[in-house]
Amino acid sequence: MREQQLDRRWIILGVFAAVAVAIVAVILISRSGGSSASDTTTSAAVGKNGCKKVEAPKPRKETLKAPQQTVKKGEKLTAVVETSCGSFEIALDTTRAPKTANSFAYMADEGFYDDLTFHRIVPGFVIQGGDPEGTGTGGPGYKVVEKPPSNLSYTKGIVAMAKSSAEPPGTSGSQFFVVTGADAGLPPEYALVGKVSSGMDVVERIGKLGTPEEKPKQTVLIEKVTIEPG
Repeated sequence: MREQQLDRRWIILGVFAAVAVAIVAVILISRSGGSSASDTTTSAAVGKNGCKKVEAPKPRKETLKAPQQTVKKGEKLTAVVETSCGSFEIALDTTRAPKTANSFAYMADEGFYDDLTFHRIVPGFVIQGGDPEGTGTGGPGYKVVEKPPSNLSYTKGIVAMAKSSAEPPGTSGSQFFVVTGADAGLPPEYALVGKVSSGMDVVERIGKLGTPEEKPKQTVLIEKVTIEPG
């Protein structure tokens, strides 16, 4: 009987020892190996051009109600645009374009821009995105009209809303463009959103992915757009 009791004690001690070793191993893996493996995966997904290789999202139909005016004239707001090529920021021009800035902020807050693309990229001219259909014909289901300043020049970093030639000056839906050239040479007909205040290098990185057909060489995803005060 005594020998059996000793054997049981050794078995119990052995089980406790095995459990302790397993717990220590898990802790060490989570502190070291786990994070580095994740970092390797993330860095491997980024190409030499600084952009992640991502799948093109499926086209979708969107219908939003026209927003109420909640943005105050002169209010300082920044749109943070996270893309598969990095992030850039837009200082919304709520002084000269309060209605357009309000609409843009509303769509961002609704998550409208999340997982859309820059479907049109013209090197040395503009990058254009915000179309849920990805064809250049889609929109949010409503229109806003706010004629831009008559002296507005679409110079590098200016962000404005796209429209068809048949629509009145200042008409906008959801599609926006960022000027990448020194001066796009456009007439003051496109509703003003604001100007890039940070991350112009990311905008230029995206601009390099354009082709003569004005299509991107690879999918450039708008991962998320958030509106922050200041």
